[in-house]
Amino acid sequence: MGWNFFTIFIVLLFHHSNANAKQSCNFFEGSWIEDETYPLYNSTQCPFIEHEFNCQRNGRPDQDYLKYRWQPHGCSLQRFDGGALLEKFKGKSIMFVGDSLSRNQWQSLVCLLYTSLPNTKYNATRVGDVSIFTFLDYEVDVMLDRSVYLVDVVREEKGRILKLDSIEGGKLWKGIDMLIFNTWHWWNRRGTTQPWDFIEIGGQYYKDMDRVAAFERALFTWANWIDTNINPAKTLLFFQGISPSHYNGTNWNEPGVKTCLGQRQPISGSTYPGGLPPALTVLKKVLYTLIEKPVTLLDVTNLCLLRKDGHPSIYGLTGMDCSHWCLPGVPDIWNQILYNFIVTS
Repeated sequence: MGWNFFTIFIVLLFHHSNANAKQSCNFFEGSWIEDETYPLYNSTQCPFIEHEFNCQRNGRPDQDYLKYRWQPHGCSLQRFDGGALLEKFKGKSIMFVGDSLSRNQWQSLVCLLYTSLPNTKYNATRVGDVSIFTFLDYEVDVMLDRSVYLVDVVREEKGRILKLDSIEGGKLWKGIDMLIFNTWHWWNRRGTTQPWDFIEIGGQYYKDMDRVAAFERALFTWANWIDTNINPAKTLLFFQGISPSHYNGTNWNEPGVKTCLGQRQPISGSTYPGGLPPALTVLKKVLYTLIEKPVTLLDVTNLCLLRKDGHPSIYGLTGMDCSHWCLPGVPDIWNQILYNFIVTS
């Protein structure tokens, strides 16, 4: 992807305005430091962690990866307070929309809230693709809508169609008090794991296309939906940044390493040797267009890139998983940052 002056200017301007809109320093520039008061909860205290994220229960022998907190340069994050968040959202709804990394963050938030008030009454249900965890004493719904591309995938006579210009699924997002969106993880899937047969753009069908370009087109469709359907005075809007994988040790100066297995410490410092993924540039460019409907970017890419030790590896669902994150773990920090945006707003 070419980096012309206009693109660089847009990204830098968006990054600056997003980082400083609601706090005096950038929550996303910092480093990981050891802290014996972490993790924010114990996995045995949260019975809702799914098998694929529950690394300790699945036999991961080390615990050092649990003992790190994110320290921004120039400020400190307030510690997550589940009771305060539930009070703030009393009678309201929170929805994560996206893929399994949204599920990672959704389960993290459920655990953070539940372990803050373990005696609170709750109800867990599922309606179609939407999972709902209700904190009954506060009438707060914490929901997850599985929508891996945000745009629609529809079965037609031709086969399964990825419709880059359509978001019929967005009807589920209306009336929600806080929305946290995410997509990217599925855009490079091919072969048997690719859940579509054709891409449709403007009534034309394509067997395939450049995946980053498809991602960008879908994001603009999503941005148009936000612009048309969401009132920012009533709905808080966030976008979970690009969550990275760790399958190539060359990117963190360990040539020959092909997985995250055995990684027990974060990368020191604040900069990832392998650089940032191009998809992040695309995402920031699209978010910048939403001037009147501002979406706060949870710009977690760099802080996640530094956590090569935070994945399940063989202690997840099946095979080698260096894409998702153990719980407790890195997604708890995403939610701690989300909490800090909310409490300072």
